[in-house]
Amino acid sequence: MTDLLPDTETPDALETVGAHGDDHAHGIDESVLRRLAASWPRRATVRTDLTEITDPDTGDYDAALPDYPERLLPFAEHPLWLAATPEQRRTVQTLAWLVYNERVIAAEEYVANPTFAMIMHGVFPGADGVHTKRAVQQTHVDEVWHTYMHMVAMQRTRELREVTAEPAYPHTVTYRRLLEAEAKVSEKWERDLLKLVWTTVSEISVNAYLELLSRDETVQPLHALVPRLHARDESAHSSVMVEVAKGLYTHLNKEQQRAFVTALPEALNAFVAQDFAVWPGILKHAGFERADEIVEDCRRAAGHNLLVRDFSGIRRIVREMELTELVDFDFGAE
Repeated sequence: MTDLLPDTETPDALETVGAHGDDHAHGIDESVLRRLAASWPRRATVRTDLTEITDPDTGDYDAALPDYPERLLPFAEHPLWLAATPEQRRTVQTLAWLVYNERVIAAEEYVANPTFAMIMHGVFPGADGVHTKRAVQQTHVDEVWHTYMHMVAMQRTRELREVTAEPAYPHTVTYRRLLEAEAKVSEKWERDLLKLVWTTVSEISVNAYLELLSRDETVQPLHALVPRLHARDESAHSSVMVEVAKGLYTHLNKEQQRAFVTALPEALNAFVAQDFAVWPGILKHAGFERADEIVEDCRRAAGHNLLVRDFSGIRRIVREMELTELVDFDFGAE
């Protein structure tokens, strides 16, 4: 029996499963997942765009174009940044692009992929349908491919920019906060559930992160292409994860459902946060003597704490799961 399988001897489990277990409106809609699974061979980038990514000549390279948009740097208007040399600024933008990819890879490798494996292995009851398993496994394949896409993009940048040394990057803020949340709980089912919530938020919201660069015409063409192709897959993944999360939630007992609801805003805050911990090392590596001061000024300044500001995906699933009154997060005006 898996850790998250409700104990059928407990009133909570009986009430939860009895109330929702056969309710199609709240459970997994297998018809949606069947259509998504059937379309995968035609739409998945690993099937349709493999050559475009693996061809070493993909994309035009212009040494004058930056690797990362200056507008996304939290210190883009700081006087010490504006006074820096072009070489210092170019180095920071190159490293910022590498860190952007590291954040994507961490979300795939440390969060999403382990969760998809758990879903496939029955750790979370309620995902037994054949179309559900097909869609989840296809999504898992896509995520491994995405890691490869971003890895290739990073390596090309290192070669073209002749990057031979880099600072030590901390774990990404999203993953750090997952580890912090896991350290506060004692049961395996709680840690598994946190991974499920973090994956739900990531898969439903990642397009907002990818779109920071996917349409940007000021950076290297490849640096917009990779997020754009990735985002195309994630549009389908979002629909998959909405259905899977809704279905799995109905199979949780009341204690587990409360834990799921409590973790949602924690995961969303972790996903959208500006990662201030990574910038001091990058700035110092580029020769900024007052790196800590720059970052601390930005940390204190209003409006710099969020990297991603699009909450529409999670707002949608919260509404569809009828959790609006329970999830403690300010989604702002629609």
